[in-house]
Amino acid sequence: MESLGEKLRNARESKGYSFDHVGRETNIARRYLEALEAEDFSKFPGEPYILGFLRNYGEYLGLDVQELMSLYRSLRIQEQPVPVEQLLKPQRHFPKPLLIVLIAVVLVGLIAGAVYGILQIPRADPAPVVQNRTPTEYTLETASLERRLYIGDSILIPVGNDQFKMELISLGDSALISSPLGTISLDLSQEKGIDLDGDGLDDISITLSDFIRNDPSKGGLIRFDLAGAGDMDMAGTGEAGAVLAAAGGSAPAVSPEVISGSAASAPAIFTSPSAYPFTLQATFKGYCMFRWESDRREREERYFHKADVQNIQAQNGIRMWVSNASAVRLQVIGGGRTVDLEIGGPGEVVVADLRWVRDDDGRYKLVLVRLD
Repeated sequence: MESLGEKLRNARESKGYSFDHVGRETNIARRYLEALEAEDFSKFPGEPYILGFLRNYGEYLGLDVQELMSLYRSLRIQEQPVPVEQLLKPQRHFPKPLLIVLIAVVLVGLIAGAVYGILQIPRADPAPVVQNRTPTEYTLETASLERRLYIGDSILIPVGNDQFKMELISLGDSALISSPLGTISLDLSQEKGIDLDGDGLDDISITLSDFIRNDPSKGGLIRFDLAGAGDMDMAGTGEAGAVLAAAGGSAPAVSPEVISGSAASAPAIFTSPSAYPFTLQATFKGYCMFRWESDRREREERYFHKADVQNIQAQNGIRMWVSNASAVRLQVIGGGRTVDLEIGGPGEVVVADLRWVRDDDGRYKLVLVRLD
């Protein structure tokens, strides 16, 4: 049977890890790792350190932590010397009659205690009757509303002269909301845009901010935001002017209006007689929350780590949200060229559009426009 130190050493060597590598990953000093494998516990300032380091080291190596703890305790028991008095003095034995009397007294006491404990157990009260909750109906009277909704709760959303009703119908692995367009499924932190009146533009966005999976009793925190005039309009003109729209699902068709405002004055990344598809490559240099929407399709969001890479393809434009501008390196790839983008400084939260626009000369240019 392997000893404690051998089990740790064999597991580490089988994975090809060095002490320095394990130390960096677990924040355990090399001298303590070596002491654990050598079973030299005198190097530790106290037993809590031994137990803590042994648990972390074992979990990192994928070993059975309980088995490691048992091996450690066995070692400690073996290391404790037998008292000299026990070696020198003869063992004293109780007289058999006295031993029998003591055992009988203990048994009687245990039986009496058990009977008393059973008699003292209170009778369980009947379970309280759970009252059925009356569903609540809310009305969106401002630009946004955030409420904790429970199954059956609903919200009325005014769009033009009409009102549309949306109702929370289920909270399981995801939240299910009924709408005039059918059932909408939302995962935690997911945001969806909904076109209620069928005009091709999103009228409202819905975000599931908080809920506990498969526990409807806690409800779900849901946010409703009416679509504002500042959203990027990929089918016509928006706050910065005309933007490109996909035609027939293949080549981009560009609105004939001339772009004005901040987009018109933005420096051109690419210029061309006609717009063409491009790729935005995001290479992350640290932890960063990054959200994007390509060609007005469904928004996507991820929490990225150092060295992660995300490629986003678009025909017309991309809107991006970045939690830390210095944590990501952005490059635009298109037309056989690659260009670096600078969107902000360290710690800066940035929202920006990368899109094709048409200048006064009728040429198209790809520009980066920050949205403040």
